[in-house]
Amino acid sequence: MPTLSATEVLSDRLLLRKAHDADREGLIELFTDPEVRAYLGGPRPRSDVEQYLDAVGTANATSTPGSYVIADNTTNRLLGTLMLDRRSAERPGHVTEDGEELELSYVLRRSAWGAGLAFEAATVALRAAADELPDQPVLVVTQTANERSLKLAARLGFRHESTFEEFGAEQTLGTARLSSFKA
Repeated sequence: MPTLSATEVLSDRLLLRKAHDADREGLIELFTDPEVRAYLGGPRPRSDVEQYLDAVGTANATSTPGSYVIADNTTNRLLGTLMLDRRSAERPGHVTEDGEELELSYVLRRSAWGAGLAFEAATVALRAAADELPDQPVLVVTQTANERSLKLAARLGFRHESTFEEFGAEQTLGTARLSSFKA
């Protein structure tokens, strides 16, 4: 099923783009930082992340449609990643019978926290998707303990749908209609 096909999406401060080789250290930081990964299963060992990037190539880390690096649009420095992908029907947390709904996920480096960048990145990605795709539900899933992420989801317009258990923790499922993000 389709997701956002654009290779770049621009906002006032950000550029959502595909990864470059120069993003390697930033991607490693995202996967190994204990605070960034607190609600994402914990940090991964640096050697595992390096082996993964060596195997796939840093530039291919975001090669799938709907997968982006969030970069500062002035410096092009990696600030985080964003994905607008399909949530596998095999996983819990759905609002349609068949599953495979669009799911928004994002993660930012600690140095980018608190400046409204996740809100800006999510908004511009969802607007681009709303212009390209038919109206449909969009999901956001976060650990119920992640209060900052829950507040951001509410600010974006996602409403609480349900909670469920996954990855050994209670998850909160939020939903919104894609059409609600049309500019």
